[in-house]
Amino acid sequence: MNDQTIRDVLTRTQRIALVGASDRPDRPSYGVMKYLLDQGYEVIPVSPKLAGQTLLGQTAYAKLEEIPGKIDMVDVFRNSEAAWGVAQEAIAVGADTLWLQLGVINEQAAVLAQDAGLTVIMDRCPKMEIPRLGVTRQKQ
Repeated sequence: MNDQTIRDVLTRTQRIALVGASDRPDRPSYGVMKYLLDQGYEVIPVSPKLAGQTLLGQTAYAKLEEIPGKIDMVDVFRNSEAAWGVAQEAIAVGADTLWLQLGVINEQAAVLAQDAGLTVIMDRCPKMEIPRLGVTRQKQ
């Protein structure tokens, strides 16, 4: 994935569904969610365990399909095997981008999502890419 595509995704994205959200501050998903919120993104936590609860001021949902409104990006903090099912869900809800976090590599899920018209970014972290690429956003 080239830098311009990543920059474009991070610039145009407004709403991010973070799949595999955790309420534990020591977990990477928690830190990334907090960072993205601080950058001005709307971040919706997705975790069956946390559904109906509030995480960092945001209501958590069990599944992508339960989230009202448009989802721009699905950020995946699940293992590589789970990425296939998340890719199917991201396609079903009409997301624009499937972002697989560092260490989450599933070529079949990537092809599935790309064939359905989604931009796929794999084995990267937006918390690292935003400062590296100098992406700035207006807080909402």
